Amino acid sequence: MSIHTDSLAPPMTGAVTGALRTTLRLEGLCVLLVATACYARYGQGWGWFATLFLVPDLAFLGYLAGARVGAIAYNLSHAYIGTLACLLAGVLLPHPLWLAAGLIWAAHIGFDRALGYGLKYAQGFGFTHLGLIGKQARGTAGTAAAPQAPSATAQR
Repeated sequence: MSIHTDSLAPPMTGAVTGALRTTLRLEGLCVLLVATACYARYGQGWGWFATLFLVPDLAFLGYLAGARVGAIAYNLSHAYIGTLACLLAGVLLPHPLWLAAGLIWAAHIGFDRALGYGLKYAQGFGFTHLGLIGKQARGTAGTAAAPQAPSATAQR
């Protein structure tokens, strides 16, 4: 079965759209707010928060080695797996610096997701699981900003 797709849609699959995209962005906002509130209680001072908040974005340097390496580096620093490991170490050891680092890291990821910056695909920085961003999104002005569901005129 072949499916007819809109020729104006970007050549990307796997991005969420509509209400699901909104839900994931709101989820990111909730993570930001909860992580920040927990940091207010268990953190190591707002100077550390401000200093470390953008550290995960150093993964952008991976894009100097190409889109594939950049996407891997970005995704490693923007997935919740490392964050949860930090938080777990902070709670089980217990070690307040690990806990603080995990909370800052979680807040950063939540912030990015709330803004629509999702995990990256190897096509380039602008291709994320939350849809197109940056010049890829601007390049589709007037067209779909994310992959579309198959049209009702699917060929069978």
